[in-house]
Amino acid sequence: MSKAVSQEEQVPAIRLQHITKRFGSVVANDDVSLSVAHGQILSVLGENGSGKTTLMNMIAGIYFPDHGQIFVDGKEVLIRSPKDAFRYGIGMIHQHFKLVDVFSATENIVLGLDEAERFSLKRSAGRVREITAQYGFELDPDKKIYEMSVSEKQTVEIIKVLYRGADILILDEPTAVLTPQETQKLFAVLRRMRDSGKAIIIITHKLNEVLSLSDRVAVLCKGKYIGTVNTAETSESELTEMMVGKKVDLNIERSEPKDSVDRLTVEGISCKNREGTELLHDISFTARSGEILGIAGIAGSGQRELLEAIAGLQHVDGKILYLNPKTGQTDNLRDKTPMQIRELGVRLSFVPEDRLGMGLVGNMDIVDNIMLRSYKKGKSVFLERKKPRSLAEKIIKELEVVTPSANTPVRRLSGGNVQKVLVGREIAASPTVLMAAYPVRGLDINASFTIYNLLNQQKENGVAVIFVGEDLDVLLALCDRIMVISSGRISGTVDARTATKEEIGLLMTKNAAAPEPEGGAADGNA
Repeated sequence: MSKAVSQEEQVPAIRLQHITKRFGSVVANDDVSLSVAHGQILSVLGENGSGKTTLMNMIAGIYFPDHGQIFVDGKEVLIRSPKDAFRYGIGMIHQHFKLVDVFSATENIVLGLDEAERFSLKRSAGRVREITAQYGFELDPDKKIYEMSVSEKQTVEIIKVLYRGADILILDEPTAVLTPQETQKLFAVLRRMRDSGKAIIIITHKLNEVLSLSDRVAVLCKGKYIGTVNTAETSESELTEMMVGKKVDLNIERSEPKDSVDRLTVEGISCKNREGTELLHDISFTARSGEILGIAGIAGSGQRELLEAIAGLQHVDGKILYLNPKTGQTDNLRDKTPMQIRELGVRLSFVPEDRLGMGLVGNMDIVDNIMLRSYKKGKSVFLERKKPRSLAEKIIKELEVVTPSANTPVRRLSGGNVQKVLVGREIAASPTVLMAAYPVRGLDINASFTIYNLLNQQKENGVAVIFVGEDLDVLLALCDRIMVISSGRISGTVDARTATKEEIGLLMTKNAAAPEPEGGAADGNA
């Protein structure tokens, strides 16, 4: 208790006062004031488009506020560039790493740094080792970036800002691509950094992480500052209500599968890239109607290639057998074109990091983007727009897409709203197999639960749903079975009702070729 009081009394490490930022007619941040003390972890929460990243980018020197003041250790400062931010001890670790693959960890850490004395790689590596020992990082300073796991690359980014003397650290979605075990290691390091006096700000969508890690939580809603609460005195439901302005049911209703039949059977598929590297090795599993099959794995383990193979976008060896509910016949999808596969009712909704680069045309409005899928067989130059318009308006209403109208170009929508259009379009096609890859990537909790409910509706309609996700808590709550992929191989399939995050985390990092330990709950195939 005395610790909390002393933090309130001390001068904040950073304080924002009446910060406003506009982009044309859009107000990204509207009169925001908040602070974080040394020796404290502050989480920043808000829906998509609430202004979290814009606000943090102003602290990091990427944007400059139109109005308001920024104070560091009680003194007003002007931060016009990331270099200014570093001068005031502020470092931001972005979601997408900025590292040179062929350089070592140490070379990346000192890259672009003006050393007062003559540069010595050996001396710099020694300093890196001191930082890793001080905070409990696990990193080989001489290891090349291309040899590293995602968590090791993130460690390099964090040490990079610490090496430059940062006392205020901002982390954007730091656990998005980490296993549960890696997340726990990161949290232990962040707690040690907090205890050493660092001020830490974290942007995250995962409320369970907010409650387990942070000391205080600041909430933004539609660019406005709602308030800051002590983590120990709040709950998931209260934070969600602050974020969205209304009560939200945070329970994922998982029903038992009914009348399930094997809808899609994958037998021994393998594929290689152009360089001959194996991307998938001997993958076999079954997806059943009226069931959600989850796929878990560290980013880049083969999830994308697997779904693209089923959708006809990857050449593979093996069989992909689809039981057509209309004809009762079994087709090998490997012999069919992507368009033929789509017409059979097998739909892929892949939400990439570049949503407009794959799947939607930015300059076209929502109606036209719906027509891309629905009206490829138009027999006239005058396409009938009534049905796609009503479909677009249905997607806008049901998924709460924030847009002036169905005629708004999708490039003008926020990333989360673009995503809703992308997912909604595939669900609206009434598929028999729906593959949803990262459908809630970057979405706030309210929008995420809308998508989860839609997937559950598809399951109850008898659709075979294949769900690739990053949040293991969601996979365990939403899916019926979870298949884990590690390095292009299936390392195990578990019952989502009885499995644990730790069990899945171990499977995510396991060498699938190794023998299964006795008594293990996972099996190689579904």
